[in-house]
Amino acid sequence: MEQKDKYIRFDWAVKRLLRNKANFGVLEGFLTVLLGEPIRIVEILESEGNQQRESEKFNRVDIKARNSKDEIIIVEVQNTREIYYLERILFGVAKAITEHIELGELYSEVKKVYSISILYFDIGKGNDYLYHGQNSFVGVHTGDFLEVTTKEKDAIVRKLPAEIFPEYFLIRVNEFNKVAVTPLEEWIEYLKTGIIRPDTKAPGLEEARRKLIYYNMDRAEQLAYDEHINAVMIQNDVLSTAAEEGREEGRQEGMQKGRQEEKIENARTMKSLNISSEVIHQVTGLAIKDIEEL
Repeated sequence: MEQKDKYIRFDWAVKRLLRNKANFGVLEGFLTVLLGEPIRIVEILESEGNQQRESEKFNRVDIKARNSKDEIIIVEVQNTREIYYLERILFGVAKAITEHIELGELYSEVKKVYSISILYFDIGKGNDYLYHGQNSFVGVHTGDFLEVTTKEKDAIVRKLPAEIFPEYFLIRVNEFNKVAVTPLEEWIEYLKTGIIRPDTKAPGLEEARRKLIYYNMDRAEQLAYDEHINAVMIQNDVLSTAAEEGREEGRQEGMQKGRQEEKIENARTMKSLNISSEVIHQVTGLAIKDIEEL
């Protein structure tokens, strides 16, 4: 990739650039490809949950938007592992719902929420790089999907729970190892590598090629961006080192446990041969009290 085509990481773009209305097209393209329908962003919503904080540089770097259908879309980028991540995104969705309904309003004013998590850590087992979660009510005995009828403006309207309940998307960036063919795969490739193809036609990426160029930022922004990337790399290196040290410690503990079990088994055998506890102690190093309890 040539220097002039050095593209800004999506997590930084979400935090610093895509909040600008002039750049909505990038985010709209990503959401259109992911959700499978045209998405138009009306505004970026501010709340306690998506303020810019230096302490969140490794974790949540999110954007909360309202689309033309009056739905709420939350996009989060997570660089490092968080133990209770699923619980946190559930809380984030619940908070978004309650933030946008006033006390005394009808429940019909509840907004549908899309929660999109771009993950750069291993959240668990699974063979896919994209997972989708959605509420539905299925008949325990019949297997059919419940359809709810409501009365709106003197008309009977049928709705599936999936049209109301939140939807969750987990994008496991590091698990993507394909040659990008579809627009979605091109987007995941950019999220993972920062590469955008010169001939891309994927919604949003063509605009990203024009607007997310590193050398278009002023020097101060470039320095802040470089510091962010360096901090992420250091954090990931620290976590990788800690994980390796943990595995090595586990191996050593396992070997020690194996040797201890071997000593106990040898002591048990010698004891069955009526060898004295003092001799067994000298051979195995086990305490005489422990030997006598075998």
